[in-house]
Amino acid sequence: MMDKTVYHALSGAAKKWPNRPAFEVMPETAKTYNITCGPIKYSAVLSAADEWANRFEAAGYCRGMRVAVLLENRPMYFMVWAGLNRIGASIVPINPDLRRAELEYLFAHSEPALIVALPSRFKELRLAAKSSGVKAEVIAPDDPIPAPREQAVVTEQNPLEQREAALLYTSGTTGSPKGCVLSNTYFLSAGRWYADLGGLANLSVDRKERMITPLPVFHMNAMAYSFMAMVTVGGCLITLDRFHPKTWWPDVAASGATCLHYLGIMPSVLMGFPEQAVDRAHQVRFGFGAGVDPKLQQNFEARFGFPLIEAWAMTETGAGAVIAAYQLDRLVGQATIGHPEGWVETKIVDDEGAEVPPETSGELLVRNKGQDPKEGFFSFYYKDPEATSKAWKDGWFHTGDIVRRDTEGRFYFVDRKKNVIRRSGENIAAIEVESVLMRHPAIKAAGVAAVPDAMRGDEVFACLQVADPSPNLAHEIAKWGLENMAYYKIPGYIAFVDELPLTPTQKIQRASLKTLASSLIGHPNTITLTHLKKRQVI
Repeated sequence: MMDKTVYHALSGAAKKWPNRPAFEVMPETAKTYNITCGPIKYSAVLSAADEWANRFEAAGYCRGMRVAVLLENRPMYFMVWAGLNRIGASIVPINPDLRRAELEYLFAHSEPALIVALPSRFKELRLAAKSSGVKAEVIAPDDPIPAPREQAVVTEQNPLEQREAALLYTSGTTGSPKGCVLSNTYFLSAGRWYADLGGLANLSVDRKERMITPLPVFHMNAMAYSFMAMVTVGGCLITLDRFHPKTWWPDVAASGATCLHYLGIMPSVLMGFPEQAVDRAHQVRFGFGAGVDPKLQQNFEARFGFPLIEAWAMTETGAGAVIAAYQLDRLVGQATIGHPEGWVETKIVDDEGAEVPPETSGELLVRNKGQDPKEGFFSFYYKDPEATSKAWKDGWFHTGDIVRRDTEGRFYFVDRKKNVIRRSGENIAAIEVESVLMRHPAIKAAGVAAVPDAMRGDEVFACLQVADPSPNLAHEIAKWGLENMAYYKIPGYIAFVDELPLTPTQKIQRASLKTLASSLIGHPNTITLTHLKKRQVI
């Protein structure tokens, strides 16, 4: 019988492979998090999930409720999620880099019944919950679970496979992040897709796969692809607290990883180190990710001994329209993302919606070829039916990504039509950063755009109108920004300008702003602030 929920998949894996490790905690991660180092068996993970489910049920939590969770990259995160999933509840992952204003929005929008978090974040989370009007209690994992808050939201009572399993937030282009409702089918489809992929990304049940990833577990990549793929094939997931460049290869070798996940910045950083014996002292057969610099891909693969499989997907598309260059005939170093799968229907269109010929760039539209064009995709944007309808205009999901297709059907990522800055794997909405900057008393007008960054893909560039510009003010604005938004969102560069390029209706001309920002890189009056963009230690 096919699994219908995330919990069913985990339970089935635990019954088939009770003594196989589901997780492995590496020494550096164990030290950072003050948790036990070593393997965690599937049987133990299932027991922990059941214990969470029993605790939630005993406290009065039920199907359709949501619980917000901030546990960073600890394996416990997945156990809490599976426990919630067993009782039909949903998880709202909290990015630990979010600051108070961002947390207020998250709580007000998602309306969780409870917040489970690390004690070091209690003060900020409680203030944010109170300010949001959602007076959910904040507890540590070991605390007794209180009754759900009064009038806790209960979502639609859908069949098992269609039931909400998670509510993930993705940067919107019109201001606040959008809440993507993700069903059990979404996660199960992603796991099955990866497990059945084959080619250079062949996963085997018999091989006892071990996947290492430094990517955040509160994003869809780790939740839908890494975790669900390993559960599907009885493999082990090795989640690091973050990417540690200097110890990366020793960790990869010591972990026995057979595959790994990466972001484009990682190969660039690793290629900057001198060659050493540890470069090939590993068992990795492939890396899976996106954004590798085409100029160094071939040399990276030759040096470290395995292919980097470039792929494309979105939180909204899941495995419903994923594209990956996993076949033997992939083109190395040419920024191709491969051919769409047989069930994925695609269309590349111009600004008027007309299809463009091969070798012409246009917006990528996708859908499932089956009876349900939304199969495998997100369910909808929570509290935003208008945005959901707009995204699915004319029965196609409009990705907002610009791609081109060659005469042999290969796809190449070109740019983003949406006003989104892609920095080190994080999507940043320019308008969201602008709205926060406009709260600063010295700023009269703000325009934010992406500028190229050799290491991180994009960097945030802010053009600001102020009364008394100075380098000191730029630094003060950046430090103020660190208190009000995630560190990666603050401007890496600030240029004070007399005016912003505006339309006749006083809206920012995005293309002109981007051109202006690019022209100001390296200008004597542009203040560089990238050194301040560091994760906040709390």
